[in-house]
Amino acid sequence: MTTFHAVVWLDHSEAHVLMFDREHVEAQRVKSRSHHKHQGKTVDDVAFYATIAEALAGTREVLLTGPGLARTNFRDWCNSHQKAIAGVIVDSIAADHPTDAQLVALARQYFKKFDNLAADPSVA
Repeated sequence: MTTFHAVVWLDHSEAHVLMFDREHVEAQRVKSRSHHKHQGKTVDDVAFYATIAEALAGTREVLLTGPGLARTNFRDWCNSHQKAIAGVIVDSIAADHPTDAQLVALARQYFKKFDNLAADPSVA
């Protein structure tokens, strides 16, 4: 499914990748195989981040959500290893543990505001 928007909720153990358009939502869960949480990057983290990035291929705007540093770590990894994905990440916001439906609702509201601001030349 080719979509314009995606929202990713992630922590150090899993990611929920939700790509959506006006009528459809496609969800994918990615589990980390790392058993060494919060102790630096591991080979498993690289595989985890690569799988998330692969799921986002073709999406034009991505909102990262989740608790803690996982969002920042993923964004930094993308800046170094997946520049195309890094270029479509528009923001990173904290979110505890919402349901997938709550995530999509949050992202739709965010992107509506984001798209309106991007279209307004007086906002700089």
